[in-house]
Amino acid sequence: MNRTRILIVDDELSMRESLAGWLERDGHEVSTAASGEAALAMCAEKRFDILLLDIKMEGVSGLEVLRRVKESDPDVAVVMITAYGSISSAIDAMKNGAFDYLLKPFDPNELGVLIGKIIRHQQQSRENLFLREQHKERTRFENMIGQSEAMQKVFDLICDVAPTDSTVLITGETGTGKGLAAKAIHSQGRRAQGPFVVVNCGAIPEHLMESELFGHVKGAFTDAKETRKGRLELAHDGTLFLDEIGEIGMRMQIDLLRVLEDRVFYRVGGTQPLEVDF
Repeated sequence: MNRTRILIVDDELSMRESLAGWLERDGHEVSTAASGEAALAMCAEKRFDILLLDIKMEGVSGLEVLRRVKESDPDVAVVMITAYGSISSAIDAMKNGAFDYLLKPFDPNELGVLIGKIIRHQQQSRENLFLREQHKERTRFENMIGQSEAMQKVFDLICDVAPTDSTVLITGETGTGKGLAAKAIHSQGRRAQGPFVVVNCGAIPEHLMESELFGHVKGAFTDAKETRKGRLELAHDGTLFLDEIGEIGMRMQIDLLRVLEDRVFYRVGGTQPLEVDF
């Protein structure tokens, strides 16, 4: 895996050396510049993933470096380094494209957390761009086929929502492919290796729906000969697709809403709360 390339721009030698030492210990490829002019020259010769940029420097200021670097490379993440009295300048910098700012003095842990956040953000942006470009002219996506502009928008929307942990509502007439869209979202997301559990809400009798979804403990009702996991529990670390959810009763919809909000439920007859991630 390529190391993250970081450029530290600060006119204080001690600050450059401290930051470089911390970041190199974390395995990053680090370069330093003592002025805005030097930073611009280095950026013209080599691409950096992240810039740690002091706001107040002699000559070319940090804000000017930010403006010129973002013009030439919009994808570079710039973190402004500022003293307490310059917070307003740091906020202005964020309005002009800076990713975040660090307030002097700061500790290595704070810096490490921020760098990790930037790396994850950049990785996801690259993945989304790759998927978007890969399927720009596609006619087939997962098990869905379509060349029209409307279908291309559906494919793009799937790429946008798949990496998230959001609950997704898919609407459409019967036979338009809601199930295929749900399966595509699952396959494109981080849960692709987990289970894809389908519940056909319109095919399960109302008196069995609670046990089917939540499971039950032994003895919860007459036919409960043994403890049984429900569909919610089976979908843990995967995706739960509630097909035709509008067909179930209002009380059950309210119970499901609580689960979707809290990801916690009880088996029928049970007293132990169960946490799920789907």
